[in-house]
Amino acid sequence: MSNFELGRRALLAAVAAFGLAGPAVSGGHQVLDSIHFLIPGGAGGGWDGTARGTGEALTEAGLVGTASYENMSGGGGGKAIGYLIENAESNHGTLMVNSTPIIIRSLTGVFPQNFRDLTLVAGTIGDYAAIVVGKDSPINSMADLIAAYDADPSGTAVGGGSVPGGMDHLVAAMVMEAAGKDALNVKYIPYDAGGKAMAALLSGEIAALSTGFSEAVDLANAGEVKIIGVTSEERVAAAPDAMTMKEQGIDTTFVNWRGFFAAPGLPEDKLAMYQDAIAKMYETPEWEAVRARNGWVNIHNSGDDFLNFLEAQEKAIGDLMKKLGFL
Repeated sequence: MSNFELGRRALLAAVAAFGLAGPAVSGGHQVLDSIHFLIPGGAGGGWDGTARGTGEALTEAGLVGTASYENMSGGGGGKAIGYLIENAESNHGTLMVNSTPIIIRSLTGVFPQNFRDLTLVAGTIGDYAAIVVGKDSPINSMADLIAAYDADPSGTAVGGGSVPGGMDHLVAAMVMEAAGKDALNVKYIPYDAGGKAMAALLSGEIAALSTGFSEAVDLANAGEVKIIGVTSEERVAAAPDAMTMKEQGIDTTFVNWRGFFAAPGLPEDKLAMYQDAIAKMYETPEWEAVRARNGWVNIHNSGDDFLNFLEAQEKAIGDLMKKLGFL
């Protein structure tokens, strides 16, 4: 079995081991007086929404007294990570939000640190990936896309919103590799804005677009695209008609997790309080309101489970990036 296949299977196992949080039932007693959220990107992005939505649920459910927020863009997230590490003792009241890019960008050397340099608190939510085509495309399934690719590989490009070697590219490569194609031969075209990617779909410059599931649902609901494959284990309620890759014989899954990290050297009792507050948050109607509003999937893992998942994803992504020539 190849290193890529081993890594991919480890990633699948880690995703499967994630626990789905239960239904909203009740609030809880206050666990923490305050939390300060450090956000490695600007206002309005996915990290920003995750931190502010989590803070909203924690405070409105009464689990945390107050929440404050600080946006610190720069270095692909590296500025915030460096700040947290360099000022560790004064940041023991701070949680930093992050997601899959902390793995990709540390592998590629965008910043020198990785998740092992921080205190792992918990993974909290996930957004699957999806492959979409234009609403008028003759392609209606992954089988159709693979057939088009087989007939004309260079003319069947896949686009995405990230740079070559970024998440959208890696997802497209992972899916095509699992479908029995050589990921090195898949033509990937990056776009720096959703509008440009949509224009490319409509013009036929690209045959399909690799994107986040929640963005795919928004585009599908607007009548602009058809979702032809989702990287979840099972169909997702937000788009029940959208088939998973696995249903279509493509044995791969992927989740862009989001979660929280603390400064290195965080005292064990403080870490336990953070993890307790987050675990109890899932049981509250306040969290369910935030989750539903954002279309997030509840994916909760703490401590060693979080570490095991991150290490499995690091291996799977690293193996694929080596094959593609990015490492």
